[in-house]
Amino acid sequence: MASFSPVIPVLRYRDAHAAIAFLEEAFGLHVHMIHEENGRVGHAQLTWRSGMVMVGTDDGEIDRASIYVVVDDVEAHHARAVAAGATIEDPPTPQDYGGSSYIAVDPEGHIWSFGDYEPA
Repeated sequence: MASFSPVIPVLRYRDAHAAIAFLEEAFGLHVHMIHEENGRVGHAQLTWRSGMVMVGTDDGEIDRASIYVVVDDVEAHHARAVAAGATIEDPPTPQDYGGSSYIAVDPEGHIWSFGDYEPA
């Protein structure tokens, strides 16, 4: 199995199924995994060589591109972020597709997700 970077871009689409089909056909990305939630793409992983992008349906809550970073200890990382004054949008939460993660916003509004789920 391929080893992927621990820093992964995350993109949200209004029609994630159509976006995935486009990314496969137009750019040659490969579907590594798709997790469906009520007919929508809750979480998908597309690969290119040793890189990965995560894709999901834009549910209107977080509609900006973000970065997912794999960390060893979600709770400890979350505590560090809070101590440094990070704005937390979603506290550490178990995920249906595995692992736990939390979402923070940096001072200029960029979304960062940190979790212990390793997509490889």
